[in-house]
Amino acid sequence: MYLSYYGHSCILIGGSKRVLIDPFIPSGAPPPDCDIVCVTHGHADHLGETVSLKRPTVAPNELAKYLAARGVSAEALNIGGSIELDGVSISMTQAIHSSWIEDAGGGYYGGPAAGYIIRMDGVTIYHAGDTALFSDMKLIRDLYHPDVALLPIGDRFTMGPDEAMIAASYIGAPLVIPIHYNTWDKIAQDPESFRNAIEKTTDMRVAILAPGEQIRIADTNTHQ
Repeated sequence: MYLSYYGHSCILIGGSKRVLIDPFIPSGAPPPDCDIVCVTHGHADHLGETVSLKRPTVAPNELAKYLAARGVSAEALNIGGSIELDGVSISMTQAIHSSWIEDAGGGYYGGPAAGYIIRMDGVTIYHAGDTALFSDMKLIRDLYHPDVALLPIGDRFTMGPDEAMIAASYIGAPLVIPIHYNTWDKIAQDPESFRNAIEKTTDMRVAILAPGEQIRIADTNTHQ
């Protein structure tokens, strides 16, 4: 399995299927081909090219209705729910954040913001979406035992590096990948400081990916 990072919060998980999460690419490049799309919430910097992709899409209930009305094959979930889609197990987790679908006439409420647990090919990946730190991340560890945690560190609109370090300790994934930072000045951060703080005090590893970079993920999940 591999993870490809396209900037901001856009991640492609590639294995027996290709799962694209939050298909907003800051460079404006076209999104990669995929089998499934997962959208964490309705903000434009996460919804991105979901409508134009026209792929089976998992989204929070209200956002799924919006997408279905625009011709997307949308699978609605709510927090705590799970679905198996094309052989991929997808669970929706809590995220503490807002959600608004920008559209003509002022926009629409997008339902709750969310994160995802993606289980495929013996690997469990947690994409936290846009979120503040919350103590129930410990339950995500206990329930799902993620191998990889994708955590926002940009601050201002999500948790910052200090909170994300606590989140990483709650979740306990051996590999942590920072997302949602340095897209704009308002969320500028130094990921090296984040990596050093975690790797000097824990057994976890932090991978900092540049947009367009890919990392291989071994089948290390012993909790299946």
